Amino acid sequence: MVEIYRHELTVTPDQIDRWGHVNNRVYLKWMEEAAVDHSSVNEWPPQRYAELGRGWVARSHFIEYLKPAFAGDEIVVHTWVADFQRVTSRRRYRIERLAEQAILAKAETDWAFVNLETFTLARIPPEVGECFPTVPDEA
Repeated sequence: MVEIYRHELTVTPDQIDRWGHVNNRVYLKWMEEAAVDHSSVNEWPPQRYAELGRGWVARSHFIEYLKPAFAGDEIVVHTWVADFQRVTSRRRYRIERLAEQAILAKAETDWAFVNLETFTLARIPPEVGECFPTVPDEA
């Protein structure tokens, strides 16, 4: 099981906004991609959730932007599961520019586990929680 996942990417020109740096919504996309990839390497790819009829939806996001990112920057999104509750899980992220290991943003998402037909809250099954070691403090 991968405790802290590293999602590496390079900033593309289409991710830059009119101010010349990465647009805020791109950070959300990176966070979602990192979360899905982390889940997949820990034996829970999207198709497994679909077969279960359950999955994750975001309830809230918090992002603290510390430094801008620019086209061509090599980025790593570190992500880990901070905790599990009965029907929710908190996932944290640290987004860095690789060149100088500068922290660009710190973030957190509160995910809810839901029935994919009704989108009502569902209890997180033990087999899901067992695949994700929690890292309660910032990594």
